[in-house]
Amino acid sequence: MRTFTTLVLGMILGAAALLLGVYFYFATGQAPVATSAPAMPFEKMLAHKALHAWIDHEMPKTVPLQADEANLAAGATLYRQHCAVCHGLPGQKETSIARGMYPRPPKLMEGKGVTDDEPGESYWKVANGIRLTGMPGFRSGLSETQTWQVSLLVANADKLPKSVQETLSKPLPLDSDNAARAAVTK
Repeated sequence: MRTFTTLVLGMILGAAALLLGVYFYFATGQAPVATSAPAMPFEKMLAHKALHAWIDHEMPKTVPLQADEANLAAGATLYRQHCAVCHGLPGQKETSIARGMYPRPPKLMEGKGVTDDEPGESYWKVANGIRLTGMPGFRSGLSETQTWQVSLLVANADKLPKSVQETLSKPLPLDSDNAARAAVTK
């Protein structure tokens, strides 16, 4: 019986030491907090596992809108207004805002983006945001229809109609780098 008590006491003390060590790591400023600092140990793995567990559980399984030209065009307009400053536009330089973020926001209109994600997954991310990434939730700022339009746009970014591609190809006027270059070339 004495061995069992020693084992339990050792486990309790070990857990307390681990918790104290984690507290010390954060309380003494050892944990990286700047966007330019490297990731904490296991940070990406744990964040991805938690995010995907939530999404798998909560994402809508059915899409109430068609990925037709009208909805994709509306999604492109919304994307330009709310998303492009971080996630970029096709063929455009990364904005200064996106360069300063950690983790770096994925380019959704170039390469693979999130075209392999189900539209419901993109919908969940747009509606709820992603904690500790800079990705805001738009549930209170966009209607459900608008949220689906943006979600359909990014889910179909690799097969957009020409009219939608043209909407997305116009440069953003918001980025100070673009504004400075435009002023110099005039």
